[in-house]
Amino acid sequence: MSSEKAAVQPQDFKSLSSLHLPEQYGCGPIQFRGSHDGLYERHLLFDNVIAPENAGNRERYEAIARSVRDVLSQRWQRTEQTYSMENPKRVYYLSMEFLIGRSLSNNILNLRLDPLASRFFDHEHIDELAILAEEPDAGLGNGGLGRLAACFLDSMATMQLPAMGYGLRYEYGIFKQMIVDGWQREQPDNWLRRPDPWEVARPQEAVEIKLGCSFEVRGGNLRVAVGRPSHLIGIPYDRPIIGYGGRTINTLRLWAAATPESFDFQTFGAGEFVSALAQRLTAETVTRVLYPDDSTSMGQGLRFVQEYFLVACSLADLVRRFRSNNTDWHFLPDKVAIQLNDTHPSMAVAELMRILLDDADLSWDDAWDLTRACLAYTNHTLLPEALEKWPLRWFELMLPRHLEIILEIDRRFREEILTLFPDDQDRIERASLIEHGGERLVRMAHLAIVGSHSTNGVAEIHSRLLRETTVKDLAEIFPRRFNNKTNGVTPRRWLLMSNPELAGCISGAIGEGWITNLSELERLKPLVADDSFVDQVREAKRMAKHRFAGWLKSSAGIVVDPSAIFDSQVKRIHEYKRQLLNALRIVALYNRIREDPGLDMTPRTFFFSGKAAPAYNVAKLIIKFLNNLAGTIDADPQVRGRLKVVFLPDYCVSVAERLIPASDVSNQISTAGYEASGTSNMKFMMNGALTIGTRDGATIEMAEAAGEKNFFLFGLTADEVAGSRGWYSPHWHYDNEPETRAVLDLILSGHFCRHEPGVVDALRNILLTSGDVFRHLADLTSYLEADQSLQSLYGDPRAWTRKALLNIASSGKFSSDRTIAEYAAEIWDARPCPVP
Repeated sequence: MSSEKAAVQPQDFKSLSSLHLPEQYGCGPIQFRGSHDGLYERHLLFDNVIAPENAGNRERYEAIARSVRDVLSQRWQRTEQTYSMENPKRVYYLSMEFLIGRSLSNNILNLRLDPLASRFFDHEHIDELAILAEEPDAGLGNGGLGRLAACFLDSMATMQLPAMGYGLRYEYGIFKQMIVDGWQREQPDNWLRRPDPWEVARPQEAVEIKLGCSFEVRGGNLRVAVGRPSHLIGIPYDRPIIGYGGRTINTLRLWAAATPESFDFQTFGAGEFVSALAQRLTAETVTRVLYPDDSTSMGQGLRFVQEYFLVACSLADLVRRFRSNNTDWHFLPDKVAIQLNDTHPSMAVAELMRILLDDADLSWDDAWDLTRACLAYTNHTLLPEALEKWPLRWFELMLPRHLEIILEIDRRFREEILTLFPDDQDRIERASLIEHGGERLVRMAHLAIVGSHSTNGVAEIHSRLLRETTVKDLAEIFPRRFNNKTNGVTPRRWLLMSNPELAGCISGAIGEGWITNLSELERLKPLVADDSFVDQVREAKRMAKHRFAGWLKSSAGIVVDPSAIFDSQVKRIHEYKRQLLNALRIVALYNRIREDPGLDMTPRTFFFSGKAAPAYNVAKLIIKFLNNLAGTIDADPQVRGRLKVVFLPDYCVSVAERLIPASDVSNQISTAGYEASGTSNMKFMMNGALTIGTRDGATIEMAEAAGEKNFFLFGLTADEVAGSRGWYSPHWHYDNEPETRAVLDLILSGHFCRHEPGVVDALRNILLTSGDVFRHLADLTSYLEADQSLQSLYGDPRAWTRKALLNIASSGKFSSDRTIAEYAAEIWDARPCPVP
């Protein structure tokens, strides 16, 4: 299936007035607003029992959101009815994360209600931005993995694919990040504290999940009770996923955990008040937070239960949906495609086998063929520590039947390897599902690969390294099973909604077809020679920077100069992503100004944002150093006004939607060979930021699309990084590169960490003592050379904007619509199912 065939054509869409609503969405004769029985007025009165003139912003937000949901509800229902009637092959996307951000503005945009919404806000004299700010970012994800899943859902709905997302309804998200004395502090993200107008509870569709143990309270602690099976209840909460134009409205189904017996009356009556609630507390804990702290065995065990709960609930639900229209189990692969987003849902292999063996009473061979035909696996990492391995004893304790199935899969797989490689016992051990040695572990990535028909990486270099290094033995056993699907992002949210000035320039020049067919941006390339259009694009960037600066001042009290270069690195804090290398660059520039106060250098503001995992102390140290660096520069009159560092706390989709359109420079500086793909790089490119980066992840493909001369590439390649592992020494760079030595000497002198010697000691350990695993010093000089080229180009505004425009015009490949078209044609064999 090509993206052109799969995508809904833009000429089918029209902007709506309130008169068009019943025709387009079947929402009845009631008006959106303006009468005593308008949707907005009714929700204010009947939901909140408040007169419109007395409503606050939160009440107004809920009334507006519910009114929009009313508009889409019948279309949402019709979508599901169409799927039930047509019985197409459905795609089920299982992911631990869906970083969907705020929904109101995105839903208004995709429904094409934005002209009506603008008139509504004007007529009611309501501050639109204040209303939008009342909606918290949904606490359903953390980084690129979750945002990718959200973009994919948007594309599947826009392309009219019958699809459904499955995730968990985290009550407190991951955490709310606070910065105290420069350090990250985690606070609960109680995003569901107020009613969420987008979700619809479906308790009538709850499923029951069996565990091989139960839980009890002993001495104030929750303990596992061995040999006492128990049950969890999965309660689904549905959220609408609106395709652009509102024709198809798919569903994101999130599971909340509950228990059949939430209250033990007899135990309570005996005075054991906490014990009486033990099962309820245990159940609710399963979906309390995303990624519990896994530095303890209890945290790891909770993550294990979370992953099984997601898989068991989702498979029970999709099987129930399949069986409602199909009686023959052998049609399952014709009607069901299940995509596993990373290793987290890989228990689906054992769970689907259990269903087909125990519930459907199929033979092993039939069950195994059906399981592999239905399941496909996406790998998102080359880091060995990110490929999950779970102790066999946990399966014995909680999921004994699944362990039996996994061990049988492993036994048969070992026999298969022995047939292919009869004299290679080492290969059998390396490829096996079970890791021996100390404690026996189940290799979950191996389970996903062996138990599915497709394993894909998410960028060309990642897919190659996955085959050649990470799971080399499995790739040689299943060569046709491995493929690449380079990631993409939705242009609806990340350009049309987030950057209205630039989107307006583009639409004015080439029409609106790019919104659903991003390859049309190629038509902008001839306009690089049009000075008038280049100036329009530059003006759009200027307006985005001023808008961001105004928001930052009003929301955080931070003042930045929009005429400075906005230089951004926003992503999860991790050593391989090398925020610390960026900090070394800034220290080098700081040193240059101190040594030569008359140095000609365009003012720069460096933006950082991202969260560190609660147990990841090195990542937290990096955040601390970045904040110390910011404070030192602000306090130094010699550099103040020329350099500025800003760490934006609590990074989320809403922050990205503001910062990315305003950024001039995108840092994609991971150690080559470590980043799977990256998607922030695509968002920055699409919005006209120039990339300074390594040849890693999808940045390689982006530079190929736009031309390397329009990027600032630097550093070791992935092959050079791998080849240096036996001999690399950071001390060589310290001894032989004067600027590198000066940077480290200033840092290690305590200049940025006065009265905090522990910070300096830890940085010395990362960069020198422990061997600089992620090659910060190896790439620093090259990074600074690329940075100098960047500064020189910025001095020529039109030349800079022409390169930015070429990046925008070359970003068509990096639409999630293209990615989903490839998944649909090459992995899922799924086709559009238009909703009449």
